[in-house]
Amino acid sequence: MNTLLPPRPVEHLGHQSGTGPYRRVVFALFTAGIATFALLYSTQALLPELANGFGVTPAQSTLALSLTTASLAIAIIVVGPVSDRFGRTAFIHVSLAAAAVIAVACALAPTWQLFLALRLVEGVALAGLPSVATAYLREELHPATHARAAGLYVGGTALGGMAGRLVTAPIAEAAGWRWSMVAVAALGLGCALTVRLLLPPSRRFTAAPAGGRAALARLRGAVSDPGLLALYGIGACVVGAFVAVLNTIGFRLAGAPFHMGLTAAGMVFLVYPLGTVSSTVAGRLADKLGRRSVVPLGCMLAVFGLLLTLPATVPTVVAGLALLTAGFFIVHGVTSGWVPARAHAGGVATGQAASLYLFAYYLGSSAFGTLAAHAWSTAGWPTVVGLSLALLAVTGVLARVLHRTPPLTSGRSAQERDSVAL
Repeated sequence: MNTLLPPRPVEHLGHQSGTGPYRRVVFALFTAGIATFALLYSTQALLPELANGFGVTPAQSTLALSLTTASLAIAIIVVGPVSDRFGRTAFIHVSLAAAAVIAVACALAPTWQLFLALRLVEGVALAGLPSVATAYLREELHPATHARAAGLYVGGTALGGMAGRLVTAPIAEAAGWRWSMVAVAALGLGCALTVRLLLPPSRRFTAAPAGGRAALARLRGAVSDPGLLALYGIGACVVGAFVAVLNTIGFRLAGAPFHMGLTAAGMVFLVYPLGTVSSTVAGRLADKLGRRSVVPLGCMLAVFGLLLTLPATVPTVVAGLALLTAGFFIVHGVTSGWVPARAHAGGVATGQAASLYLFAYYLGSSAFGTLAAHAWSTAGWPTVVGLSLALLAVTGVLARVLHRTPPLTSGRSAQERDSVAL
């Protein structure tokens, strides 16, 4: 007599594309990305206005962004590993709410020194989302959707970057930079409430072991893999090339031969939706063709865009910024999702690896963004382009190194493995 065995439990690998929970996760983190990057980059279009209002030089004005990204980079080093121990969602909610409140305080700052201090604190508050977002996606969504979902999240950050610039520029010209900061804070608060209502709690999070020795072991694993190191370097260089241009383009457009006002110059950031489209498309291509094939394409597109900005005509500058934006978000959209995927495949804590990638990313943004301002003040636009081209050249070399680095498969179940080499 045959005895029927009970069915084997099916391993839950995360929310599948097209399901309700999947859509909630993706939309919530898309919205969170908008808020985070609108608040982070809200001062970038205001740099000429801040320089005039506080009586500081163009290079000093870039500290309004560079200090924020620097403190964000340092805070991420702490938040990422802590999230490996205590979970992801609480950091996301606290980060968005606190950052919106601090943005209001920035609008009320009476002195340049206090304004910079508040922007420094803003970076710490904002660290809660980017340090855990890709790790959360990797844990909660099905492996077949990882690259696509990461691309959509980065697409939200692209819209946030555009919103932060487009909201602030016209309001600052009409009513002053302080009201523009209040408007961005209101946007951030609205997004924070949306995320609070939609983001599902973690279902597949597994706490990392406690203790200093375990934390040191996680750090050692995150810095011992050549593939992860190359990804960290790509993040630092590609964002450095991008921010170098964006930190100085306002000053270029305000001077001869353009003589644009703050609102007109801010309109160039309308190219940012191309970043949303390109990162989303790149994520889909990475799921099909492999991440190793997509990153070099984004790098080449960014180089072509940079060269187009050299002629002093509005059409070439706008076209160049559009291609640079698309290329940057292709590279960042793929690599930011690649880091936790490769870390997981190699048995490395994903939060630790994601935090190191973002540490390198924001450190590159801070250092090269400020260096570009000095390059602009010293030798003009060709020097800024030269700096960005050098950074993209390093990005291309690292992408080549990554292409030759063996993929990882250990630590993944047979069901998780697909055609994408990690």
